[in-house]
Amino acid sequence: EPLMAQRIEDYALLGDLQTAALVGRNGSVDWLPFPRFDSSSCFGALLGGSEHGRWLIAPQSGGHASAWRYRDDALILESEWRTPTGVVRVIDFMPPRETKPDIVRIVEGVERRVTMQTELVIRFDYGSVVPWVRRLDDERLLAVGGPDGLLVCTPVELRASGMTHAATFTVEAGERMPFVVTWFP
Repeated sequence: EPLMAQRIEDYALLGDLQTAALVGRNGSVDWLPFPRFDSSSCFGALLGGSEHGRWLIAPQSGGHASAWRYRDDALILESEWRTPTGVVRVIDFMPPRETKPDIVRIVEGVERRVTMQTELVIRFDYGSVVPWVRRLDDERLLAVGGPDGLLVCTPVELRASGMTHAATFTVEAGERMPFVVTWFP
């Protein structure tokens, strides 16, 4: 499906002082160069479309987050959606780097129950390299393309569909679903 047109003001910045990601109000990471600011991207939809790489986590009903803010004085983004069935929050951040860079996304049920969708389209080198992806176990995927690798960790079962990985899942109030993507050379 085509990307909903995003204006630059509909993006928030995440970062770990060595690289940065742009997260849209629609719940999609549309720009992320790994491992540095001047590296090529693994999510590059900002430059084209979802076929250039993106990582969507949002309610299945879609739309922009109704509340969107940074937590305190940190680059921890909280996106909140009010849906007909409940309220959900997605918490996005890039922890200070120890060895390898990563991006963390936590889906948190706030009220009642919400059906969520995630779509992971990994494209290295500004969208030009489609990686080989294999499942390591129930909670981990490994994607390798050229000199870049990503490890995807989540308890949500991501299913291959075409050249993307996607899932729908539900979160209840008080429940959290973590997603972590870690880059390695």
